Amino acid sequence: MLDLDQILKTFNPGTPNEVRALRGVSLRLERGLFVIIIGTNGSGKSTLLNAVAGTFLVDTGRIALAGQDITRWSEHQRARLVGRVFQNPFSGTAPTMSIAENLSMAALRGRPRGLGWALNARLKGEIRDRIRTLNMGLEDRVDNAIGSLSGGQRQALTLLMATWLKPELLLLDEHTAALDPKSADQVIRLTHEIIQKDRLTTLMVTHSMQQAVNLGDRIVMMHRGQVLHDLQGAERARVRPEDLLARFDQVRRREQLDPAVAELLQRSYV
Repeated sequence: MLDLDQILKTFNPGTPNEVRALRGVSLRLERGLFVIIIGTNGSGKSTLLNAVAGTFLVDTGRIALAGQDITRWSEHQRARLVGRVFQNPFSGTAPTMSIAENLSMAALRGRPRGLGWALNARLKGEIRDRIRTLNMGLEDRVDNAIGSLSGGQRQALTLLMATWLKPELLLLDEHTAALDPKSADQVIRLTHEIIQKDRLTTLMVTHSMQQAVNLGDRIVMMHRGQVLHDLQGAERARVRPEDLLARFDQVRRREQLDPAVAELLQRSYV
């Protein structure tokens, strides 16, 4: 379904600001798999999502999605296959347009619009029906500007927009990090319901260890642009938040060691 093969990306190569953001990342996701990505700041989590979305082209490696090699596709081309929700609740929507107008753009994505793409009664009714499933009381406010809503309401609608056409791949980039705890819990509940109902193949970045263990089929931990751990099956089923925190502590301790000592220690466990 999604196949990443030895993805490499370096920003500002050959300069004092060179950053090796992705260093040989390989992942394979079967259709319908929900994968959680965790890691320290600067580990490459969001960079990986950007590489898949086409925000930039990778230096080397291959990206395949739904049986198509999309490695050299533009972000616009990939948008036909990929839905995405960002951390900022105010990204991904047009704030001065109404809720209905924003959702209509999502519903008609990829279709020729011409002069007749505007809202009609049928589409507006469908928009109300879908919004009603959010249980936020927004179905009677579809003519309100989406920019007038709270962060949690707006993020829930952005999630609805990203999944309206059941994308081949859903990318969630810390999409609850900017919300208050109550709103974050509500959006996470909606996220889980939508992914389960539509069996969406999903990559979700989070800093919350609780979210990591409560959601998803697989947990991938990144560090310095590489996959450090890939927890699946029975190992994934047993993992607890404190287990993930312990792995982060191990990384921090290893980073503090002299490189030569760290290499000797690593060899002693092989």
